[in-house]
Amino acid sequence: MTLRSRVLILASALAVLGAIALASVLHASARAERRDHPRAGAAQVTPGTVTLTAPGRMVFRNMAWGPHRDELTMTPASAPSGPRTASGVKCLRFYAAAGTGVCLQAVHGPVSDTYRAVILDARLHPRAHYDVPGIPSRARVSPTGHYAAWTAFVGGDSYAGTDFSTRTAIVDTRTGTLIPSLEAFRVLKDGRTYHAADVNFWGVTFAPDDDTFYATLATKGSTYLVRGSLRTRTLTTVHPNVECPSLSPDGTRVAYKKRVPGLPKDAPWRLYVLDLRTLRETPLAETRSVDDQAVWKDARTLVYALPGDYGADLYEMPADGTGKPRRISVSAVSPAFVG
Repeated sequence: MTLRSRVLILASALAVLGAIALASVLHASARAERRDHPRAGAAQVTPGTVTLTAPGRMVFRNMAWGPHRDELTMTPASAPSGPRTASGVKCLRFYAAAGTGVCLQAVHGPVSDTYRAVILDARLHPRAHYDVPGIPSRARVSPTGHYAAWTAFVGGDSYAGTDFSTRTAIVDTRTGTLIPSLEAFRVLKDGRTYHAADVNFWGVTFAPDDDTFYATLATKGSTYLVRGSLRTRTLTTVHPNVECPSLSPDGTRVAYKKRVPGLPKDAPWRLYVLDLRTLRETPLAETRSVDDQAVWKDARTLVYALPGDYGADLYEMPADGTGKPRRISVSAVSPAFVG
């Protein structure tokens, strides 16, 4: 092959690669532009006032295509599929209680994104913000509004496998005192202090006493429900195979996702409820794999997200193992029932 032939082949290959790259950029640009325009038949979203103390409301991240995508929006809790009021505040993850919200946001930079946790007041005005060291994953606020917690992936980006690392922080929203990582707490496993280099924590859920909380501990390929104390800075194992716990309003039960043998590695979970007094597990009616930290709508009903055509959809079902799942809202995630 002559030098001229080689140059022509190289030039042709570069031209093809350039055309592919240009087509990819144009396709991504067109898709991004489409996302800025509402879809026919999608939820009606209009700008307005969103507060965290309005009675009987659900506040959540809107994922419907259009100018208000990713904004916190509000609907009546009794009509979650109805028209949405958009706040203008964008969050990747969100939760709220007692007039206090936590919003995990991306901060777009010239080269890469960084992330932060913003503490919001009842009218969604920022009160404080904290750096988040990775991709936001979970967020919770205590029933009193006095504490907020968040989890981020600092290595890997999925709970389904084992190759990931998380960082979970808790902040006192009154004083600003930050616990940057639960790894600073003493772990008690089987009655003894436990040390391991591979411990990870995620999915905090708070009791109303401003001391007790629950979370997931992962170590050596297993997960555990742990009960934490802010006062003593301890974490005590309670039950195995528990992830992303959510404490019931009366503090007696935990909803969680459990790895079930025989399910696919990338979709290994089923939703369960654990009675904290008897440690009896109840499988729930949802048979699909749920990678979410469920929310208690009330003492009898759980709400959770599953992948949908445009991000995620919200479903609800009874917390006692009866009934069946029911989709209540499309293109929505991170719900909080306020007021």
